[in-house]
Amino acid sequence: MAPIADGMDFCHHSYRLTTFYIIFNTTIDMPESPSLPGKPQLVSTPQELEKIAAQDTGDHRYAVEDFFRTPEQSAFSLSPDGQYVAYFSPYERRKNIFVREIASGETVRITEETVRDIGGFFWANPRRILYVKDSGGDENYRLYGVGIDGDDHQDLTPYEKVTVQLIDDLEDNHDEVIIGLNKDNPELFDPYRLNIHTGALIQLAKNRPDAPVTSWMTDHDGRLRIAIRTEGGTNTVLMYRDHEDEEFRDVITTDFTEEMNPLFFDFDTPHLVYALSNLNRDKKVLVHFDMHTGKESGEIMFERADVDLSGVSYSRKRKVLTTVSFLTDRRHRHFFDERMKNIFAYLENKLPGKEISLTSTDLAEENFIVRTYSDRSLGAYYHYNADAEKLDWITDVSPWIQEEDMQPMQSVSYVSRDGLTIHGYLTLPAGHEGKPCPIVVNPHGGPWVRDTWGFNPEVQLLASRGYGVFQMNYRGSTGYGKAFWKASFKEWGRKMQDDITDGVHWLIDEGIADPDRIAIYGGSYGGYATLAGVAFTPDMYRCAIDYVGVSNLFTFMTTIPPYWKPLLDMMYAMVGNPETEQEAMRAASPVFHVDKIK
Repeated sequence: MAPIADGMDFCHHSYRLTTFYIIFNTTIDMPESPSLPGKPQLVSTPQELEKIAAQDTGDHRYAVEDFFRTPEQSAFSLSPDGQYVAYFSPYERRKNIFVREIASGETVRITEETVRDIGGFFWANPRRILYVKDSGGDENYRLYGVGIDGDDHQDLTPYEKVTVQLIDDLEDNHDEVIIGLNKDNPELFDPYRLNIHTGALIQLAKNRPDAPVTSWMTDHDGRLRIAIRTEGGTNTVLMYRDHEDEEFRDVITTDFTEEMNPLFFDFDTPHLVYALSNLNRDKKVLVHFDMHTGKESGEIMFERADVDLSGVSYSRKRKVLTTVSFLTDRRHRHFFDERMKNIFAYLENKLPGKEISLTSTDLAEENFIVRTYSDRSLGAYYHYNADAEKLDWITDVSPWIQEEDMQPMQSVSYVSRDGLTIHGYLTLPAGHEGKPCPIVVNPHGGPWVRDTWGFNPEVQLLASRGYGVFQMNYRGSTGYGKAFWKASFKEWGRKMQDDITDGVHWLIDEGIADPDRIAIYGGSYGGYATLAGVAFTPDMYRCAIDYVGVSNLFTFMTTIPPYWKPLLDMMYAMVGNPETEQEAMRAASPVFHVDKIK
């Protein structure tokens, strides 16, 4: 399955067995992710951009709006035959899809949305693009089809109060895709084979309320072979079948603290899958998993002692494993494949100091879309022909921002009061010259995600105004292993908050932070940490800014959406049970401690 619109890497690893769930997440892996449905963004016209650029910026080179301006072109994606590139660009202030013939440069706008941004798109075949869009922010995404000339526009899922999921775009099939729809039950998605010309549906399996499947997975031939269901609110059951005319059978059951994440099928043995697994170990490693025996097969293929592995890529054409990636201070790769290693070596030589992602390719795997970024730049898009070793610039993402004007994002670490190593990032303003400076402490949302290295417009805005920004991956942040994640259970406002507080003390002790000028700001869980910071350590912060944060753990637990109800037992284990742990949850809820805020 190929990525929708603008993935982080061109790789076929879309299927994830996630045994922890993100409750809040304002943290982003890269400054732009238009591939997923989301809230609308107003796209400025050239005239509006000129007006913004001419506005008064006071004593600063950049206005606030400069850091958050929507790119004029984004989400570039190659057609399967490599002849065209599709991308997002504004029309009437909304994201629309444009198609450009690479040889001639001739460009056609193929959609005309004026009310709602298009959420994401992908190539169904060399002549047709499918895209998703909701209505008025209701998150009921429909799937639409349109020809590359803008003709034959069609609503392929014309169902009210129903949303679509993409399961497999069936790259070798020009007429069908596999999707999930919740049209029979709003809490359950059933898999269907969809004809992209007629809209005809063939149901491939039936989901059940008593055993809700949360994820479906196909093999390399587009056959539905794996299903993953939840059981009892805390367990995940991996199911498998050899052929589509068989019933799924249970293979392995894990509780939510363990992960056996099937990524894609082996190329030679049909019942083996490549998987990331932390079964009976702390870190996620790359293994072969046997769907017949329910056990790992052979030796560990790659592992890191310090962090989880985070992504795996392969060549669909050549049927070989290519790379595995992992995040420490930045993203790194281990190469299994000499061709892919040479491709990245060439690109890193041509684009030094940049994070490089292959976000799209043609079926021949000769042409690629390359996306770059760094901690000081939103980067650029390039068209790369691997056979000719030819790299052509397409566009800069934010040409109005000069990289040399932005501040570097430094990797830092410190030790918590109970001995955990906490990793994070520190961005300091220009001209601080080693003197203590005002600091904005910025804990990430989630909480079960992590901050990463890259361009963050909020951080750079604050740095441009003379503030240092401190981001820490407190306990519970993902990627550092099972034990580090589990150390956050029922520690909201306690040890998780201590990790933040200890980081502030470290900044002061190192002479980095002015102890009289420290603020805290965060969104979602970061907003909760902000409120907890001023409620539980009121003398530490000069001011606090809470953005959509939890203030009351009781109301938080009672307002979980209906489709999360099967996961309540897991949430009770991770956050607390409002029925049996009232005293502890009250103690951790900032709303009951507002009298302590100064």
